[in-house]
Amino acid sequence: MPSSSLSDRGARAAATPLRIDYDAFREAEADLFHPTTNPSGKIPLNIAENRLSWPELKSRIEAIAAGEEIADWVPGYTSTRGAPAFREALASFFSQHLAGEPMDPQRFVVSAGATGVIEMTALVLAEAGDVAVIPAPCYPVYERDIANVAGMERYDLVTRSAEGGLADATDFTIPDLEAARSEIESAGKRFRMLILTTPNNPTGGILGVDQLEAVADWCVARKIHLVVNEIYGLSLIDTRHPAIASEYVEHRVFTSFAGMIADRDCDYLHLWYALSKDLGISGFRVGMAYSHNEDFLTGYANLNLTHSVSNHTQWLLSHLLADADFMTGYVSRNKDRLTEAYVFVAGALRSMGVSYVPSRGSLFAWINLSEFLEDDSEEGELALWRDLFDTTGVLLTPGVGFGHACHGLFRVVYPCVSHEALAEAMRRLAGFVRGRRAR
Repeated sequence: MPSSSLSDRGARAAATPLRIDYDAFREAEADLFHPTTNPSGKIPLNIAENRLSWPELKSRIEAIAAGEEIADWVPGYTSTRGAPAFREALASFFSQHLAGEPMDPQRFVVSAGATGVIEMTALVLAEAGDVAVIPAPCYPVYERDIANVAGMERYDLVTRSAEGGLADATDFTIPDLEAARSEIESAGKRFRMLILTTPNNPTGGILGVDQLEAVADWCVARKIHLVVNEIYGLSLIDTRHPAIASEYVEHRVFTSFAGMIADRDCDYLHLWYALSKDLGISGFRVGMAYSHNEDFLTGYANLNLTHSVSNHTQWLLSHLLADADFMTGYVSRNKDRLTEAYVFVAGALRSMGVSYVPSRGSLFAWINLSEFLEDDSEEGELALWRDLFDTTGVLLTPGVGFGHACHGLFRVVYPCVSHEALAEAMRRLAGFVRGRRAR
């Protein structure tokens, strides 16, 4: 343990890596693949970033920075809910591209990144020791985000399909929620929050409207806060693409939870969003929550000063989001780029005979390499993950921490590198698979 100069929580933080794959990621960053200058370099496919559309977005942002006069409000303090001009632009963008109906800018609060939003929401809505239920598999860092400051506990809702292997985290039922509630309350704890991510990280599953409606009503009746994370709401796959269409039983359309919040006008329904994934600008650190609970918004704003987004960032992005013609074209072209990259990866996996969850959105392929486990355990999974990296230089995210019950599942981030690097990664992965099967 670190020295006693730290608080207990500081010592825990110093001793606990944020993610299990960060050291390997730094190793990969120091020796990155390049097709001509470093063809044997490493290829990290573990960080949830979309680099495919950055050149287009970069040009537009540079034009705004060079051509627009900085507003007078930028150098001073602004609302801790977020700058009014930015929330206006955000509400218009969200209305047009996600919600499909008017959004009230006064109901948004803005923080530095999705992590800040998750942390702040947990702090305002829950007491230490309260439980957040999250269907598995799910984003592993939720556990830290809700616990570091708020002290919430995470409960992984593992369905039968998740117990058996690949599952898209959307097949949970009301009886599953009731069973989780009974178990939590029997332990003397409070089921305070249900967190749903659609499209899902890591599976790309999308929740249907009827399911969201039923879950919302169940939560409201029991005074459980339902938070729907739509951070990948515009990172969608064209499931009618001829190369993958046959993989889907139905071509489900993403529907934002915003309309259901408006219809119910209830204190227990909330929405998270951020610009990091759909726009591929995670380094800008811009996340937001939306709610009809005015006490939640007020409490959030009163605690938000340490999480505020730079005024210059808000000013710059307000101009970007207000450019309706550019953003409409960008959203469409980004979907095309994501689909083509996903189609390429899905085809490569099929040719290897590696099973995966057919994705409807997000930035991921959730794949099954369990046939190569030498030991069916967490340790065995980590050994396979490290062997794959050491052998091929391809870095995936191991399934440890995603909350599901089986071993040997891995997350592949496919839009975080160039097409050349992605093709090389799939070539190396195929070689690894062939070599392991030949043993």
